Amino acid sequence: QVQLVESGGGSVQAGGSLRLSCVASGTTSSRRCMGWFRQAPGKEREGVAAIYTNDGRTYYTDAVKGRFTISQDNAKNTLYLQMNNVKPDDTAMYYCAAYFRWSGCYEGSWSKDDYKYWGQGTQVTVSS
Repeated sequence: QVQLVESGGGSVQAGGSLRLSCVASGTTSSRRCMGWFRQAPGKEREGVAAIYTNDGRTYYTDAVKGRFTISQDNAKNTLYLQMNNVKPDDTAMYYCAAYFRWSGCYEGSWSKDDYKYWGQGTQVTVSS
Protein backbone atom coordinates (compact mmCIF):
# COMPACT_ATOMS: atom_id res chain seq x y z
CA GLN A 1 0.00 0.00 0.00
CA VAL A 2 1.07 3.53 -0.70
CA GLN A 3 -0.40 6.62 0.91
CA LEU A 4 -0.14 9.91 -0.94
CA VAL A 5 -0.71 13.34 0.59
CA GLU A 6 -0.68 16.47 -1.55
CA SER A 7 -0.12 20.04 -0.41
CA GLY A 8 0.78 23.42 -1.82
CA GLY A 9 -2.39 24.38 -3.61
CA GLY A 10 -3.90 27.82 -3.34
CA SER A 11 -4.93 30.90 -5.26
CA VAL A 12 -2.58 32.63 -7.66
CA GLN A 13 -2.87 35.23 -10.38
CA ALA A 14 -2.35 34.38 -14.01
CA GLY A 15 1.34 34.44 -14.88
CA GLY A 16 2.34 33.49 -11.36
CA SER A 17 3.88 30.34 -9.93
CA LEU A 18 2.94 27.63 -7.49
CA ARG A 19 4.66 24.46 -6.28
CA LEU A 20 2.69 21.37 -5.34
CA SER A 21 4.11 18.61 -3.17
CA CYS A 22 3.11 14.98 -2.68
CA VAL A 23 4.54 12.89 0.13
CA ALA A 24 4.46 9.12 -0.34
CA SER A 25 4.47 6.68 2.58
CA GLY A 26 3.82 3.01 3.17
CA THR A 27 5.23 0.26 0.99
CA THR A 28 7.46 2.06 -1.46
CA SER A 29 9.74 1.00 -4.26
CA SER A 30 11.99 2.96 -6.53
CA ARG A 31 10.30 1.34 -9.53
CA ARG A 32 7.10 3.29 -9.65
CA CYS A 33 5.48 5.75 -11.97
CA MET A 34 4.19 8.84 -10.23
CA GLY A 35 1.97 11.36 -11.89
CA TRP A 36 0.01 14.53 -11.43
CA PHE A 37 -3.55 14.67 -12.68
CA ARG A 38 -6.09 17.46 -12.51
CA GLN A 39 -9.82 17.75 -12.66
CA ALA A 40 -11.79 20.93 -13.28
CA PRO A 41 -15.49 21.15 -12.40
CA GLY A 42 -17.59 19.34 -15.00
CA LYS A 43 -14.55 17.91 -16.77
CA GLU A 44 -12.78 14.58 -16.91
CA ARG A 45 -9.68 13.98 -14.83
CA GLU A 46 -6.68 14.49 -17.08
CA GLY A 47 -3.00 13.73 -16.81
CA VAL A 48 -0.53 16.57 -16.50
CA ALA A 49 2.93 15.16 -15.85
CA ALA A 50 4.59 11.92 -14.78
CA ILE A 51 7.97 10.67 -13.65
CA TYR A 52 9.51 7.22 -13.34
CA THR A 53 11.14 7.31 -9.94
CA ASN A 54 13.89 4.79 -10.70
CA ASP A 55 15.59 6.82 -13.43
CA GLY A 56 13.87 10.20 -13.42
CA ARG A 57 12.35 9.98 -16.91
CA THR A 58 9.67 12.64 -17.19
CA TYR A 59 6.56 13.02 -19.32
CA TYR A 60 4.30 16.01 -19.93
CA THR A 61 1.08 16.70 -21.72
CA ASP A 62 1.10 19.41 -24.38
CA ALA A 63 -1.07 21.68 -22.23
CA VAL A 64 1.68 22.17 -19.65
CA LYS A 65 4.90 21.43 -21.53
CA GLY A 66 7.36 24.26 -21.02
CA ARG A 67 5.45 25.69 -18.05
CA PHE A 68 5.27 22.87 -15.49
CA THR A 69 8.14 20.77 -14.16
CA ILE A 70 7.77 17.48 -12.31
CA SER A 71 10.58 16.44 -9.99
CA GLN A 72 11.29 14.23 -7.01
CA ASP A 73 13.30 14.10 -3.83
CA ASN A 74 13.83 10.40 -3.20
CA ALA A 75 15.34 10.98 0.22
CA LYS A 76 12.10 12.64 1.31
CA ASN A 77 9.80 10.38 -0.75
CA THR A 78 8.34 13.57 -2.15
CA LEU A 79 7.06 14.43 -5.59
CA TYR A 80 6.82 18.03 -6.78
CA LEU A 81 5.04 19.93 -9.50
CA GLN A 82 6.47 23.36 -10.19
CA MET A 83 3.85 25.39 -12.01
CA ASN A 84 5.06 28.53 -13.77
CA ASN A 85 3.23 31.03 -15.95
CA VAL A 86 -0.08 29.62 -14.80
CA LYS A 87 -3.28 30.33 -16.69
CA PRO A 88 -6.95 30.42 -15.64
CA ASP A 89 -7.39 27.11 -17.53
CA ASP A 90 -5.03 25.52 -15.00
CA THR A 91 -7.68 25.94 -12.32
CA ALA A 92 -8.52 22.47 -11.02
CA MET A 93 -8.15 19.99 -8.20
CA TYR A 94 -4.70 18.47 -8.58
CA TYR A 95 -4.10 14.85 -7.64
CA CYS A 96 -0.95 12.86 -7.08
CA ALA A 97 -1.09 9.24 -8.21
CA ALA A 98 1.19 6.21 -8.45
CA TYR A 99 1.58 2.66 -9.69
CA PHE A 100 4.38 0.14 -9.55
CA ARG A 101 5.97 -1.11 -12.76
CA TRP A 102 9.36 -2.72 -13.31
CA SER A 103 10.16 -1.17 -16.67
CA GLY A 104 8.90 2.39 -16.44
CA CYS A 105 5.75 4.39 -16.99
CA TYR A 106 3.45 3.34 -19.81
CA GLU A 107 4.81 5.75 -22.41
CA GLY A 108 2.23 7.79 -24.24
CA SER A 109 -0.51 6.79 -21.83
CA TRP A 110 -2.36 9.23 -19.59
CA SER A 111 -5.03 6.82 -18.54
CA LYS A 112 -6.03 7.31 -14.94
CA ASP A 113 -6.90 3.60 -14.87
CA ASP A 114 -3.17 2.81 -14.90
CA TYR A 115 -2.76 4.42 -11.49
CA LYS A 116 -3.58 2.35 -8.44
CA TYR A 117 -2.89 4.83 -5.65
CA TRP A 118 -4.32 8.32 -5.34
CA GLY A 119 -4.10 11.24 -2.98
CA GLN A 120 -7.03 13.37 -1.84
CA GLY A 121 -6.11 16.33 -4.02
CA THR A 122 -5.15 19.96 -3.56
CA GLN A 123 -7.06 22.85 -5.12
CA VAL A 124 -5.39 25.31 -7.46
CA THR A 125 -7.27 28.44 -8.49
CA VAL A 126 -5.85 30.85 -11.06
CA SER A 127 -7.44 34.25 -11.45
CA SER A 128 -7.11 36.47 -14.51
